Amino acid sequence: MTAEALAERFGVTVRTIYRDLDTLRDASLPLGAERGRGGGYALDKSYSLPPVNFTAREAALLTAIGRHALEMRLLPFEGTLRSAMDKVRAALSASAQRELLARLDELTFLGVPAMPSDKSVRAAVERAWFEQQPLEITYVDKNHLETTRRVRIRAVLMERHETRIDAEALDGGERRHFRLDRIVRARVERPAR
Repeated sequence: MTAEALAERFGVTVRTIYRDLDTLRDASLPLGAERGRGGGYALDKSYSLPPVNFTAREAALLTAIGRHALEMRLLPFEGTLRSAMDKVRAALSASAQRELLARLDELTFLGVPAMPSDKSVRAAVERAWFEQQPLEITYVDKNHLETTRRVRIRAVLMERHETRIDAEALDGGERRHFRLDRIVRARVERPAR
């Protein structure tokens, strides 16, 4: 992205963006820049977090809590959580994986599952929230009235039996909560160029 596009997206000056880019370079992040038409700044595509070593005990607890979150439908971010859990398990030695499986069989959480929601809706909500992009949702209220709204997600709230998104209407409307199970369609809007 260009410095100007970054400044607009984050609501700061171009000078602030240049200062932030210098800070990222000083922190040894693999930040590249291309000059000219179509150029801009980008992190190296292969960049990821440094390795983290978990004990079998730590991995078992993280995996058990993740499994519980999936079973109770607490998180709308199912794909990302499954991927993270797979990486935690794969990082363990064979003996630690056996110990992890034994520990998981001995650890159970009980609770009331959240209301089910559409997988494509959860994926769009996850992307919009993590990338801070506008989201177009089709929402069915308690009177079964279907409306389409453009929103920006400000927070995700998880209760015992329902997940809500706290969103600000982009048409000048109020900030309010939307139950995830009542969103029947969702589409992330492309960023303005």
